[in-house]
Order: sequence, then structure tokens, then C-alpha cells
Amino acid sequence: MAEQDPKILQQQARDFRDSFQSVLLATSSADGEADISYAPCVLDASESICVYVSQLARHTRNLLQRPSASLMFIASEQDSRNLFARQRLILQCRAEQVSEAEAEPVLQQMEAQLGNTIGLLRSLPDFLLFRFHVESGSYIKGFGQAWSLEGNDLRVLELRKS
Repeated sequence: MAEQDPKILQQQARDFRDSFQSVLLATSSADGEADISYAPCVLDASESICVYVSQLARHTRNLLQRPSASLMFIASEQDSRNLFARQRLILQCRAEQVSEAEAEPVLQQMEAQLGNTIGLLRSLPDFLLFRFHVESGSYIKGFGQAWSLEGNDLRVLELRKS
């Protein structure tokens, strides 16, 4: 495969991430039990992925106990020519619960982007806002097209040999 410009790949990864309004969340309990779920999401001013989730959900309890997660954005089956090579972005993240004082602008952004349901959820006492800081990740465009990434801005580090 010919070398590709890291800046172009970075922009492609960012555009792919930005095309989603929800994210798949992989978390684990204090006992190490794996859990997968999803949540609607937005990017905040620092390009951190933010979710607003209920404390009744396992993923929220997991994040409170073990503040790390793997996030995945993946192309739909219908939009993929080959199910074994679906375009995807997988991010290893550190989770941070956002304080009430910092939450307001992000929650307003969520309501503007995701709709009135956020207003309803805000009236419930069990919802918490989490921000994910990307530590590392992978951007996979297809067979033999995988790059290592780091940071919220998804800087491309190197081509992975598939």
C-alpha cells in the first residue's frame, strides 16, 4: 500500500467520528466483567467525546468504578462492501465525570444537537455527564489500511501491518 499523508488520514478519521451521533461503549466492572452498550454523544470544545448516562445503567456504574473505556464508531453494514472490512474507529479512553459547574455548556450543546430528550433527562436525578479523553486508538479503513492514533485530535502515529 502506498504511503498516505498523516494529515489527510487524521482528517478522514475526524470526519468519520464527526458523522456519528452515538458511540458504542465497552466498559468493565470492578470485578473485570465486560459490558458493551451505546450512548448518544457530542464533542465538546476540547474534542472530547461526551455522553449523558443514567446511574441505573451498568456502563455508568462501571465508569464510576473503573474510569476507562473503549469506544467504537463503525460503518453500518448497509454502507460496507465487505462485512470483514467495515470502516471503524476504536478509541481507548480515560473517562472523567464532568462536574455540574462544567456541565451546562455541554448539556446545552447536547440539547441543540440531539433534541428535546436531553431536557427531559436533565429533570431526572440519576443522569451524569462523562467526558472521554482519547489516549490511543486505531482507524481502520479496510483490509491492510489501519493506523494508530492518539489524542482527542486523532493524530496519526503509524501504519499498522495487517
